[in-house]
Amino acid sequence: MSVTKLLLIPLLAVAFAYISIVGLVYLSQRALLYPGASAAPVPETAGWGENVRIMTSDHETLHGLYSQGASDKPCVLLFFGNGDRVDNYDFLSRALAARGIGLLAVSYRGYPGSTGSPSELGLLADGIAAFDWLSTRCKGEIVILGRSLGTGVAVNTAAQRPAAGVVLVSPYLSVLSVAQTHYPFYPVALLLRDRFRSDLKIAAVRQPKLFIHGRRDDSIPLSSGEALYRVAPEPKRMVIDDGAGHNDIWNDSTIGELIRFVEGLKSAAR
Repeated sequence: MSVTKLLLIPLLAVAFAYISIVGLVYLSQRALLYPGASAAPVPETAGWGENVRIMTSDHETLHGLYSQGASDKPCVLLFFGNGDRVDNYDFLSRALAARGIGLLAVSYRGYPGSTGSPSELGLLADGIAAFDWLSTRCKGEIVILGRSLGTGVAVNTAAQRPAAGVVLVSPYLSVLSVAQTHYPFYPVALLLRDRFRSDLKIAAVRQPKLFIHGRRDDSIPLSSGEALYRVAPEPKRMVIDDGAGHNDIWNDSTIGELIRFVEGLKSAAR
């Protein structure tokens, strides 16, 4: 066997392995992007608030938890991160309820208690359905709160519905840009189905906006959140928690910032 053929064999093996990995990533990308999706049942008795059902425009049924606020107070509509659950937000419900503020947290399609399978188009439809459901029950204004993956849902919803304000916790320029950061050796732009291009939609979000990001976030880099902040229209404000990463962003300080923002919207409107 010639030297050329001997050299070609390992190169072909490497190329085959790379193509195989790329193919695997392509086929499993939604499982990677939506790790919280599960057919697990939800408890009959809610950990906080009450269990609610929300119908989407494409006939999926979403599970949600709803804590009704005072009649003259706003309501917060929460879109959580990709591995989260609605029943993890008792701490936020209690903090908001202490100020008379309501909270609706929605389980995306394919997530516990909800029908269907997650996708970008599906989650964006879920966001619109959740806002429309809440608008018929909350007598006050609605503030949209997005966390991590949910910031893309929040931006899209705020661009299409009359929210009073928007809070983006650990936001990103786009899922595409974050994926390119984490997987620089893969042709992500060719493979990724669900891109959540908040950078293309944020210009339509004219409402007051609060950005919150942890400086130590290694899942969604602070630079991605800052990039979205730069292209967002006024009015806007950004809070950077120097000691927080991605999963420990909720603390007394950031919850306090959220509550002051929500309550300040009504004061500013007077």
